[in-house]
Amino acid sequence: MVLPFKIVYERSMTFFKLEHTDGKARAGTITTAHGEIQTPIFMPVGTRATVKMMTNRDLEEIGSQIILGNTYHLYLRPGHELIERVGGGLHGFMNWKKPILTDSGGFQVFSLSDLNKRTEQGVEFKSHLDGSRHMITPEKSMEIQKALGSDIVMAFDECPALPATKDELRESMELSMRWAKRCQSVELKSHQHLFGIIQGGLHRDLRTESMEMLEELNLPGLALGGLSVGEKNEEMVEFLQNFVPTMPSQKPRYLMGVGTPLDLVNGVASGIDMFDCVLPTRNARNGQFLTSKGPINIKKEMYKEDLSPPDPECSCYVCKNHTKAYLNHLYKTGEYLAGQLMSYHNLHFYLNLMKQMRQAIREGVFDDFARSFYKSYTSNS
Repeated sequence: MVLPFKIVYERSMTFFKLEHTDGKARAGTITTAHGEIQTPIFMPVGTRATVKMMTNRDLEEIGSQIILGNTYHLYLRPGHELIERVGGGLHGFMNWKKPILTDSGGFQVFSLSDLNKRTEQGVEFKSHLDGSRHMITPEKSMEIQKALGSDIVMAFDECPALPATKDELRESMELSMRWAKRCQSVELKSHQHLFGIIQGGLHRDLRTESMEMLEELNLPGLALGGLSVGEKNEEMVEFLQNFVPTMPSQKPRYLMGVGTPLDLVNGVASGIDMFDCVLPTRNARNGQFLTSKGPINIKKEMYKEDLSPPDPECSCYVCKNHTKAYLNHLYKTGEYLAGQLMSYHNLHFYLNLMKQMRQAIREGVFDDFARSFYKSYTSNS
């Protein structure tokens, strides 16, 4: 039986400490009730109280410092009340002892549910599971996340349908800011920290207004939402380079839902501290193996008799013990082990990349590292 964790934590403790900078790139430490997080960091996505194809032991072996849980999915099944009742929260329920961040459920409400209806109060929607009707308000999102007991709680925001005009983006951003105030009015557990989400598309003036409104709430961290949702990658990179340095320097900066290994390097170069994305595990299940020389499609015929390691420069369990030929066989025969091994490696690849960037920042050689990584990663493209 897994017993609820007893948490002893004082909010007065320094939540984020910026320790090193190298150009715009930053390295620091986030302190939570469930442990410290060295930034910049990538957070594996554990949508339904599990990172797909990964055990907790796997996650610990590859150096996961924090994982992400999803409010929308856990609310619908098994329910936040059950998770709090039987586990004392998400940590106890899934027996994960390190930090957890929960998203607000806003993105899923707008992208997965049928016939959603937005009002000033919140969003009414039909479940993608059984068609049942539900209403999530900012207060309801906080209630769910409070029950889940995550260390970092995200404010409930609207994710506008794209493409959208600037006026539509402004309306959505202003609604999200009103919702953020309502989120802050809900008392969370003593160990929880509420992050605000800056909205406004690629319009720097809207983003600045959004950030200034959130700063009035004096939240401990800020995130950038609504990127990597259809705009050109170079547009996102340019926006990040110009906007991120204007964000408060003494708070963690979180880029939501991004992205590829090159996106992570570009994000860190702009001053981002935290990332999450389903790409490393989703692409693994589709046969993409990430390597230091760029991604490879393991199901190709050319790997059928290839006895070399999937990534000769990788030190993970998979690359030390298996060959491209074996992974090719597993994938072609539909063995679940293919997804498990490739998910393990891809997440190890992401976390090791973040570790290398943290070290490069501390040593003052981040630009050299970024150039070298870009050259190597794109060598086969």
